[in-house]
Amino acid sequence: MSGVLIYSEKEAKRNTFAINKFKEELGVTLAINDYDGTADYIINRTNNYKIAEKFEKKGIRVFNPSSLSKFANNKQLCYEFMEKNGIEILPINYKEVPAVKKPIDGHGGQGVVMINEKESFESGFVYQKPCATLGKDLRVWAIGNDIITSILRESDTDFRSNFCLGGRATPYKMNEEEKSLVKRILSLVKSDYIGIDFLFDGGHLIFNEIGKSEFTGSVTRKPKRYTGKKIKKRIKSWF
Repeated sequence: MSGVLIYSEKEAKRNTFAINKFKEELGVTLAINDYDGTADYIINRTNNYKIAEKFEKKGIRVFNPSSLSKFANNKQLCYEFMEKNGIEILPINYKEVPAVKKPIDGHGGQGVVMINEKESFESGFVYQKPCATLGKDLRVWAIGNDIITSILRESDTDFRSNFCLGGRATPYKMNEEEKSLVKRILSLVKSDYIGIDFLFDGGHLIFNEIGKSEFTGSVTRKPKRYTGKKIKKRIKSWF
């Protein structure tokens, strides 16, 4: 059973640990930016859903599917979907200040700013009401419908708490209400492996965003928490 792991050139450089683990666990071949050959399966860890679509049209199984890649890389679409399905979000298309301005296709907190003066809506950005508790969020990882782990991320110097921006990460034990919210979201989206981010607002969790190409940050930098064997099991269950 042959598999191909696809990364963008930029992401491959900063995710060598995860790449080596995928090779070790699954014996995959690494491709950079795209791949034009064949394989039994593809692990698409780029942000380009069209790569996944290309192989799906050939009948090749892609982890994650193109539907999730497209969904996870458009914050506006994602927020509208969650709100429509009864998942609480912070108000978007927010016209007051302060407001959080986010690139629609951004990741890792890059390009996210707090604006304190009103401005005309700029195409390609989401304008959202800030949460009550800044510099703190929760990242939850799941494989299929199974919750794997959750990490509390905090920053004392930035309203963004992303690990890659200097935030600190510590294990977090979710209560049953929080687990139920995660399960509801997992039931709404088709995914193989996923990271879901939540904000803290008024003492409870509010959905923030979905990351479709996860397991490369604060979890995989701690080898004892590495989830490669679980991903391997997920992939092999399809063959």
